[in-house]
Amino acid sequence: MAADGSTVLELGDPDAVVLPRSTTKPLQALACLEAGAPLSGPALAIAAGSHTGEDRHVDVVRAILAQAGLDESALRCPPDLPEDEETRLRLLRAGESASRVRMNCSGKHAAMLLACTTNGWPTEGHLHPDHPLQRLVRDVVARETGTPVGHTAVDGCGAALFGTTVRGLATAFRSLALATDGPAAQVAAAMRAHPEFVGGRGHVNTRLMADLRGVVAKGGAEGVIGVAGPGGQAVAMKVVDGSPRATTVVALAVLRGLGVDTTAVADLTTVPVLGGGVPVGEVRPGAALAAW
Repeated sequence: MAADGSTVLELGDPDAVVLPRSTTKPLQALACLEAGAPLSGPALAIAAGSHTGEDRHVDVVRAILAQAGLDESALRCPPDLPEDEETRLRLLRAGESASRVRMNCSGKHAAMLLACTTNGWPTEGHLHPDHPLQRLVRDVVARETGTPVGHTAVDGCGAALFGTTVRGLATAFRSLALATDGPAAQVAAAMRAHPEFVGGRGHVNTRLMADLRGVVAKGGAEGVIGVAGPGGQAVAMKVVDGSPRATTVVALAVLRGLGVDTTAVADLTTVPVLGGGVPVGEVRPGAALAAW
């Protein structure tokens, strides 16, 4: 989408219903804010993100839970080891096992629990699509994407997952990037100010927001991503084979064509293909984007 919201490039079927996975976390965080959850700064950024399980991430998640009068035993995301390799190896050497608080969705789950306790909603069953919080999330997803929810499923973390379209995702990220007040602006500001809590050390979403001023970005499992530039230029996609390997490459190619300066992340515009640990090729924009 161009800065004015017009669609300037379509590949595949942008109106097919897809499961957006973690790309909708900023919208889930927005729903928690609209429900009155007192989230700001790193806490709001981690609610909108998929953290890599570093100690700083765990500290913020525990602080959110403490606000709710809960501890990590209340989390209902599955136990996992940190995505951050340095942290994961350190914990394994120390004999620690997988835990819910280290799982990449624990920030979102903690924020949802805080939204529940703020409103006096039951925390039991709070991930079910019929729970008041998830009904609010569903409404926010439909409103921000401009698309009726096409399918309701369960995400890998256990939370309700609402199907939308790639066009809808681009619309929602454009709206976030352009918001100047209210809860949407708060979500975007927190993500921009604290990108290290949206992802983590070396994470591509963190790099995009840290190095490209004003950008809002969030990837999701199975080849989904939404990115918007500060002027409202937006791109979203679902890669059919489910691999996220090329999502940032494609997003940057499109943003560059829309006038966004991507020089600061030039190293992300291709992905090396390794053979025997050394580069033997690269993933780069194909013919449909070459002239873009």
